[in-house]
Amino acid sequence: MEYKFETLQVHAGYSPESGTGARAVPIYQTTAYQFENASDAAAQFALEKQGHIYSRIANPTTAVLEQRINALEEGEGTVCFASGMAAIVAAVLNLASTGSEIIALSTLYGGAYTLFFQRFEQRYGIKAHRVEPEDFGALKAAINDKTRCIYLETLGNPNINIPDFEKISSIAHTHGLPVILDNTFGTPWLFNAKAHGIDFTVHSLTKYIGGHGSSMGGSVSDLGTFSFKGNPRFLEFNVPDETYHGLVYSELGKGGYLAKLRAGFLRDTGACLSPFNAFLLLQGIETLSLRMQRHCENTLIVAKYLKNHPRVAWVNYPGLSGDKYYERAKKYLPKGSGGIFTFGIKGGIESGRRFIDALKLFSLLANVSDVRSLVVHPASTTHAQLDAEALKAAGVSEDMIRLSIGLEATADLIADLEQALENSY
Repeated sequence: MEYKFETLQVHAGYSPESGTGARAVPIYQTTAYQFENASDAAAQFALEKQGHIYSRIANPTTAVLEQRINALEEGEGTVCFASGMAAIVAAVLNLASTGSEIIALSTLYGGAYTLFFQRFEQRYGIKAHRVEPEDFGALKAAINDKTRCIYLETLGNPNINIPDFEKISSIAHTHGLPVILDNTFGTPWLFNAKAHGIDFTVHSLTKYIGGHGSSMGGSVSDLGTFSFKGNPRFLEFNVPDETYHGLVYSELGKGGYLAKLRAGFLRDTGACLSPFNAFLLLQGIETLSLRMQRHCENTLIVAKYLKNHPRVAWVNYPGLSGDKYYERAKKYLPKGSGGIFTFGIKGGIESGRRFIDALKLFSLLANVSDVRSLVVHPASTTHAQLDAEALKAAGVSEDMIRLSIGLEATADLIADLEQALENSY
């Protein structure tokens, strides 16, 4: 029987254990697992048999979370990591190596922006081409024989732009390239990545998936839409891996990408998710659809209020009628445009600082997608490492304030914003 999203977020990946009957997913707080015999151990180490060897590579609690995320993304499989950034690095390095090139849209989260456009080349010898989201000519021109993937976010952070996923995916696939999407702000509930041409998704599970600001985690999902077999861009997938008895990953079919990801990057870097964090993230994912509905409802109300406020210069939120991405939001995000948006306060950066300092209900911290409402000034915090040119490319202005709207009563949120705006001059 095929279950709906709301059922999968509660049940996928786990049935009560036959031994204990535990209904909630147990926390397997163990480092290693006993093999049945010597043959069983050898088969698991050779990747000939699935199982659990060491919690750096796989853990039963984490495995439930991986299966649940994969079910919601409608994919072939998922591998979890210790954080969203760890997941992004692994997803890209699983495809690219020294001398390779990648392409990323300019509208990325500040940490990802630095990673792609500075760190990848400095540390790994992988050049990342920065392309404006709507410049499809530049996107095509950036592709060459060395290109290994195109990377983007569902909703740009912090500019909250929505790329034309189908057009970008079409360009990528025409050139034999996969598309990696950071679907953290979209979530599988709001955005069906597979239906719009995406091949791999990454998540900062710290955000909406967990939802409560208590646990860090990341994930990479293979949606099963990209084939590496015979693709000249991906030699590592088509030649024997001598570290695994000559295994050829492309011959594993749709499981090849994740096998390489787990056997290589997760094992080698040790950036594994703890079983306890996996358990807490599972608690969050069970209410994902309910929370996202409320986040979207609250955010639209607050965005409309600010749009009409005399001390607000502008508001970026695709859910607002008249927003430049409104029509695209209706196409790609019909359930809602998420819980994060930006606005500009009249009076510039000084008024912005006074506004933030005057808030009482909103929390000033470096996170988003919490049940609590949050605020930050991107230019001086999340994107502070960018120079003036990079800030402009990322769409970050000095007067920009980012709000992450939580689950509180909107009347209370608006009252807090109102008094803060009054005290901003």
